[in-house]
This record gives sequence, C-alpha cells and structure tokens, in this order.
Amino acid sequence: MVLFQDPNPSVMAKILPLSKKGAHQQVIVCNESLMLEKLPRCGKSFEEMMKKVDSKKWCNLTEFIPYYDNFSLCTEREAIAARCFWPNRLAQGFIIGIHKQFFSNCTSEKVHWEDPPDEILITLILIPVFLMVTMISLVVWCSKRSDILV
Repeated sequence: MVLFQDPNPSVMAKILPLSKKGAHQQVIVCNESLMLEKLPRCGKSFEEMMKKVDSKKWCNLTEFIPYYDNFSLCTEREAIAARCFWPNRLAQGFIIGIHKQFFSNCTSEKVHWEDPPDEILITLILIPVFLMVTMISLVVWCSKRSDILV
C-alpha cells in the first residue's frame, strides 16, 4: 500500500516504513523539484491557448473555460506524476502566478444597492402585515365558533 505524504518540507525529506500487524507501508515523498520543473509547461500551453482569446474578453469565463480546464488538469497531472498531492502550496503558488498574469484586471465591480421606491417598499411591508392580521383574526374567529370544530 502506498501513502502520499503531506507536502510539509520538514517531513518530506524522509521515507518512513510503517508496519502494522505484518503489513508494510511506504510513504512516498513528493518530488517538488520535478513538479516545479514540469508546471511551466502547463503555463506555457495555457498562454498559447489564451492567445486565441481577445485580451478584452479575458474576464469573461465562458470565452476561455475549456483552456482553463486543460490548464487545471495539466497541473494536477504533473503534480501527481511528481508523486505530490494536488493542489499543494507550490502548485497553488504557480496557479496564482498565472491568475496574476492573465486575470489581474478582472476585479469585480462593487454593486451599489439602493432601496426600492417608497410605494413599492410600503407595499412590500404592508402585505405581510395584513396577511398576518387576517390569519390571526381567522384563527380567533374559528376558535370561538364551536359548531365548526365538531
């Protein structure tokens, strides 16, 4: 049985044999240098695909989602090939770099909320109040009439 190890550098330098009732387990160490060597290929491929998209449309996810999906799968594949978890802190740092390169100008605009006009606001407040008064009146009226309950 093979266990993948957490990419913590203090623990990663070790390969630990674990035994439990005759079973022998081996912890496989993440090869960070191999992963960091291969991840730029994913970035280069993504960059080539993004050249097909007009830079003014880089903030529109529907324009490049297949390319981003390929990029994401590529980073996952390369991390796993290097026997690392995915996502991990190094892959995440690489992905953030790609985001900064392509999507740094895609800040979301703040929505300016404002109250509806007074006529609508009053209507929205009074309808539930009148419904509640009506329901309470109906319950009280029905509870006073004994012939309805029998």
